Amino acid sequence: MGSEGPSMVTVHITGFKKFLGVAENPTETIVSNLKSYMEKKGLPKGLIIGSCSILETAGEGAVATLYKVLESALDDHADSSTTIGRVIWLHFGVNSGASRFAIENQAVNEATFRCPDELGWKPQRVPIVPSDGGISRTRESSLPTNEITKALSRLGYPVLTSDDAGRFVCNYVYYHSLRFAEQHGNKSLFVHFPLFLTINEDTQMRFAASLLEVIASLQL
Repeated sequence: MGSEGPSMVTVHITGFKKFLGVAENPTETIVSNLKSYMEKKGLPKGLIIGSCSILETAGEGAVATLYKVLESALDDHADSSTTIGRVIWLHFGVNSGASRFAIENQAVNEATFRCPDELGWKPQRVPIVPSDGGISRTRESSLPTNEITKALSRLGYPVLTSDDAGRFVCNYVYYHSLRFAEQHGNKSLFVHFPLFLTINEDTQMRFAASLLEVIASLQL
């Protein structure tokens, strides 16, 4: 009793608002529309979308909001008898200079912002979590990033695995999320998206849906 069939995977997804140089962040549009898009398309078997949240494109000043998102996912998971299984935090961010999607393998404990974030913070060579040590410390996703990339590539998407999520807010959020996921026995993944001018919105929505299908197919 209670062990029939595979456990569910509950995915909590975040995107970002605009920031300097990017007036329209594609991940805000994708994440805002993904739940209804997947309801029409049909969710992959064994996967639940737990929440879709849009984060301020900011580091230190927005970290309290980030942790509310992460902790509420755990609270919802604990309160729901229908979401027994794994929790995955899936973070989407934009790389305005990219021509392909990037599955980010790791984050670095360094904040060196090329421009001020949306709350005016511009750190240089600052450890994201000082108690973790120096700025060379890295944390890796426990998800099989190369396997995910290969599966999406076979579906025809321009996608690569990356070991460099930058040093801006995307890396900042990913580092915190990887650390939090490790502490709670769950998983985290960051994916960089190009601008809609580079890859159109319809293709990017289909990519996000395919990513969820690939994640649902993993033996976690």
